[in-house]
Formats: sequence, C-alpha cells, structure tokens
Amino acid sequence: MTYQINDMPPQVADGVLEKARRVETATIGHRRFLGFADPMIQAILPGRRVAGTAVTLALPGQDSTLLHHVIGMLRPGDVLVIDRLGDMKHACLGGGVACAIKARGVVGVVIDGTCTDVPEIEQYDLPVWCRGPSPITTRIYDIGGAFNVDVSIGGAVVHPGDVVVCDGSGVLAMPPAEAEADIDWALGKQAAEPAAHKLFMEGTLLGDKSGASAKVKARLG
Repeated sequence: MTYQINDMPPQVADGVLEKARRVETATIGHRRFLGFADPMIQAILPGRRVAGTAVTLALPGQDSTLLHHVIGMLRPGDVLVIDRLGDMKHACLGGGVACAIKARGVVGVVIDGTCTDVPEIEQYDLPVWCRGPSPITTRIYDIGGAFNVDVSIGGAVVHPGDVVVCDGSGVLAMPPAEAEADIDWALGKQAAEPAAHKLFMEGTLLGDKSGASAKVKARLG
C-alpha cells in the first residue's frame, strides 16, 4: 500500500454549521435514512454535541503513520473521520494524539474502530465517537493509507467536505447540498415538541395524535 493525500475539502458554511450544532441526530432520523453510522459507534465522553466539516482518513491495521502526518493539515472546525478498514483491535487515538488534534482546533473525531487513554481524551476535552476503548495501540510502521477519500464509517459513506453531526445518539454525515434542508426541518420539529409533550401530560393519547390508533382500529374492523 502507498500513501494517497488529496486536497482539503471546502469547509461547510458557518450558517449551516451554526444550525447543525443545535440539531439532534435522532430528530433528523425521523426524515432521513442515509448517512447514519452503526449505533455501536458512540460518544466516549458524555454530553458532547459537535458539527463540522468531514476530513477523512483511511488508516490500515496497526499503522498510524499517515494519521500523525495529516494532523498538521487539520483546521479549526473540522471533524476528523477515520475508517480503520476493518481493524477493531488497535487504537489509533490516545492521549498524545488527542492532544495534538485538539491543538489544531478540530471539533471532534469519529473512528470506525477503537481509541485508548480515555482519561486523557477527557482531560483534553476532545469529543470522540468510536467503538470503545482498547489497550492495544497502533505503531509508526509506514504501511500507507489515504487522506480525503470517500470512507465507510459503520456502514455509512462519508465524503470529504460532508456535514458531520455527532451527539449522544450517534453520528450522521450529510452532503452539504442536502444537509441544510434536513437540518431546518429537524429544528422545526424540535421547536414543536414541547407543545406536543405538554398535550400528552394533559391526557392526549399518543396513538390518537400520531394516527396509529385509527390505523389499528381500521384493521380490526
């Protein structure tokens, strides 16, 4: 394997990211099907929510050479998205790497794989979503890898430059041309939810409001 390093993608517009930081992935999940990572990829640090521009990395097996190199190319507002190409054993991100990434202004990291040194990740306040911790780390083996290519993260395709939203429910990546419409719809739904929940507390039945009860009754005759 050799190295492939492509140009950095354009960063997502500030206005879109401002709205994306307020949206819940689970709300967009009522409307959208594509772009959601496997739910086993979860936040290492609780209570974090981030949105940023996807910068992608395909990183093989036990090798983290390319990761160490490209950290110097990362920008404030980026989300580093790492496809470990099926390796779930070797952690490519620990305390030192977390510190180096945080120093670049990166808002979060998504790994289809593992991390290590969770207390240090918390110390540097780097939001990380991954498949959990592992004590076994990668090395500088100079095997290869690819930077800013399309990657697979928990079954979701992530393109360089995608809008990435991560929160307590999981990880979502959306092409910029599609993201704003779905974000606006979700923010509208979120704004309407308190009033709907108040109705439930006052006695309105969920099945009546959603229309589910009418459908069941019609089938039962």
